[in-house]
Amino acid sequence: MMATPEGSWGDVKRDPVVGGNWKSNGDMDFVNSFPENVLNKSKFDAKKMSVCVAPTDIHLTSVNDKVKDDVNVMAQDVSQYPKGAYTGNITADQLVDIGVKWTLTGHSERRTLHGESDEDVAKKTKAAIDNGVTVMACIGEQLEERETGKTGEVNARQLKAIADDLEESQWGHVVIAYEPVWAIGTGKVATPEQAEDTHLEIR
Repeated sequence: MMATPEGSWGDVKRDPVVGGNWKSNGDMDFVNSFPENVLNKSKFDAKKMSVCVAPTDIHLTSVNDKVKDDVNVMAQDVSQYPKGAYTGNITADQLVDIGVKWTLTGHSERRTLHGESDEDVAKKTKAAIDNGVTVMACIGEQLEERETGKTGEVNARQLKAIADDLEESQWGHVVIAYEPVWAIGTGKVATPEQAEDTHLEIR
């Protein structure tokens, strides 16, 4: 990737993270078979990389019971609110209570289909980290935004909202997942050169 004012990306220690999102898919037959047949047979050094899988909320505990210890079960979303009268929301401390220590925030489908704002995503990210949950925060631009040259602007805006809510010490609990929406299910593929062009300058 291109050099930044802070130096070359090669100078930054980065730990690889591999994540799989089930979205609104899967049933108990899948929950009973996939961990045993696929996830638990995967070979990797958990000291050098993290592997996460994000089933639906109703399957979190079942999957957590079936995967090996070095596979992290991850929620697909988390509430920005504490416990209380927030029907349908699952709080970060409730995730911890059932043994789930990772969550997604800001997935493009949450932003586009559910109208979540950058500020909503930031609050969710902050709430999760405050309760000991590691966050995979998603950012990414739409096709129209890329074609009109707004890639950097959009991604910087989304990331800045998160940065404004977090303390410096909390960044060790965040993984930024660049999710170019225009490349999901469209047949268009993000090239290494396009990834280099996604340069974020947060002010």
